[in-house]
Amino acid sequence: MGASIPVSVTSFVGRSAQAAEVVALLGAHPLVTITGPGGVGKTRLAAAVAPDAVAVALAELREPELVAAALAERLGLGDQTTRTPVDMLVDHLGQRTALIVLDNCEHLVDACAELVSALIAGCPGVRVLATSRQSLGVPGEWLVPLAPLPVPAPGTPLAELAAAPVVRLLVDRATAVVPGFAVTERNAEDVVRLCAALDGLPLAVELAAVRLRSLSVGQLADRLADRFSLLDRGRAVGPARHSTIHALIEWSHDLCTPGERLLWARASVFPGAFDLDAAEQVCAGGGLAAADVLDAVTGLIDKSVLQREEHRGLVRYRMLEMVRQHGEQRLRGSGGEAAVRARHRDRVAALVDGFAAGWFGPGQVDWIRRVRRAHADLRRALDFCAGDPAEAAEGLRVAAAAKEFWMAHGLTAEGRLWLGRLLAAAPPDAPARGRALWLLGFLAFMQGDRDACRAALDAVPDTDPLASAYRTLTRGYLALVDADDERAALLFQEAVDALGAAGDRGGQVWATCTLGLALARAGDPAAGRQVLVGAIAQCQAIGEVCWRAWALWALSALEYLAGEPAAAREAGLEVMRLQRRVDGRTVVTLTLTTLAGAATHLGEHRRAARLLGAATAAARALGTALTDNTAFAGHKQRDTAAVIEAIGAQAAGEEFAAGLATGIDAAVAFALGESAQAPARGPAVGLTAREAEVAGLVAQGLTDREIAARLVIAPRTAEAHVANVRAKLGVRTRAQVAAWVAAGG
Repeated sequence: MGASIPVSVTSFVGRSAQAAEVVALLGAHPLVTITGPGGVGKTRLAAAVAPDAVAVALAELREPELVAAALAERLGLGDQTTRTPVDMLVDHLGQRTALIVLDNCEHLVDACAELVSALIAGCPGVRVLATSRQSLGVPGEWLVPLAPLPVPAPGTPLAELAAAPVVRLLVDRATAVVPGFAVTERNAEDVVRLCAALDGLPLAVELAAVRLRSLSVGQLADRLADRFSLLDRGRAVGPARHSTIHALIEWSHDLCTPGERLLWARASVFPGAFDLDAAEQVCAGGGLAAADVLDAVTGLIDKSVLQREEHRGLVRYRMLEMVRQHGEQRLRGSGGEAAVRARHRDRVAALVDGFAAGWFGPGQVDWIRRVRRAHADLRRALDFCAGDPAEAAEGLRVAAAAKEFWMAHGLTAEGRLWLGRLLAAAPPDAPARGRALWLLGFLAFMQGDRDACRAALDAVPDTDPLASAYRTLTRGYLALVDADDERAALLFQEAVDALGAAGDRGGQVWATCTLGLALARAGDPAAGRQVLVGAIAQCQAIGEVCWRAWALWALSALEYLAGEPAAAREAGLEVMRLQRRVDGRTVVTLTLTTLAGAATHLGEHRRAARLLGAATAAARALGTALTDNTAFAGHKQRDTAAVIEAIGAQAAGEEFAAGLATGIDAAVAFALGESAQAPARGPAVGLTAREAEVAGLVAQGLTDREIAARLVIAPRTAEAHVANVRAKLGVRTRAQVAAWVAAGG
């Protein structure tokens, strides 16, 4: 295993030896799976061994088809291609050295095995660390069974007892609720009895320790013994350790107030973290008033049923997976699951409706972030709808209303998945069927699947004016990429009129952007320019960003095709400036291409070659290629030939390669002509080896997300490394970091 794979032996209670074993195995084998019963600490061990790896938490995921897509999304890859996410991952990771963590695989074993098998076969530098209650069954897999912590024997000397890992864990958790708790000669025997009763399971220790707030160690051990005896009498066969966890969770449940029990069961519908507003909207009612939800939340936190986390001033709550599953079983047994899941779906639907209504306006970027934060909830809501024909029509409406979410985040494959499932489940007369069908067709178009696109569009009913308008818009795109410019212009104008009549301002501006470019290509650049300038002004007037960027790209492309390279550059640079507010990688990729063409015709041949290299790299990350757009392929070929003729093949190749190694942020900075000024050389800045590596990647122009993908670490980890580098160098910009590296670092 290459030295750049970020593994470490983090010291934590009782697992240092196992951590060292996992690290050693990862050095020699492509797949290591940590196995063991629930509550034994598999996830915690993986996090300790590989804190910087890209970790995909699968507990929140239910759809096998999305396992590979989830990893691709973490790596910042798009899916604008008909190729499978597995194939894209193999291409992207091919010769890279990388460590990937797949956490909680047991409910998605087959999909995980398929993904890992492909990575092992096609990516020799990739190592996978999995956690699962069962093996993945992949050839070459090495298992690390994780056993409970050893339980000290009765009569163990006090010093040795206090040093035992399970006792250290107990003391650590106990002092959180009983400050000053310690193992003494007086309670030593009871501590041994308690640890034995808990089978040495870390989760059991954590769940039991909270009881020490009201019981002594001896009383707790006695009560656990009584509970386990009752449970064993009612259990025919089964692992004792499962009984231990089950009994502790049941005890926690018994100690809850009626309101806390209701909240526990109902909150299990959340696949991940949720806030107080969500709990009040989804969990209140039928024995739990909305005004009492906060007290119930507080009570469940006190009992360690809910875990509290805070980020940027927002407090959210989540359950450990075994605790959530217990609540889910209670909810299912109560007969109220459908009603709670419907309320959860309604909350998600309200969020998506707000997103759809607020998309074309000044709050656009905030709405995108809010829906992205609720992505797991959106999946759970759509899954609920797809599984019940009575709910499928509403699910279809929600999936269609989220159209900009699927497009803005490049989630075209996932959008197609949900739309396909919901269309199959919904009745033929579902009101949103037409809107879902045109969106299904457009997402297929984005992936280059023209046949599927046409089939979906042909199925759109003429009875839905809005769906028909978007169908016309999408057919305009088909004509545009086929270079049938006159037909494209006619279709786009028809879509503009129809969307305007329907009161869909965002859709109307979208169609206007494409109309302007089509008019220019059909031989009327003046008319196209007028249309685009008007769309840009409309977007700017209300503070909208995304469609303004697209309109500016269309204007840049128009001016380029019209032989006005200076104007093309001006419009393209404005797109680059907007990217400081929104991450629109598709429009940046296209704009880099037009900027490269403008530079060619302005005689800036080296700049043109570098921009074209950057555009090519960006397109690959999206899962597409610059040649996919046949309307511009001929111009690209002519520009490339002109650059080679002007500066020679070697110089052109060198500049293209430099651009190919450039990330989006650096490409934007290069396009804008931002200069890099090295910071004053001072004393040694003390960068760690990892920080020095990150600084080098910053100098290559990689964004935080691209650094995370290159090193296969979490995006937040990459962001933290870059922040540390800036702080230690005493600089504010990435360009200054690059200059420091160039000056000898």
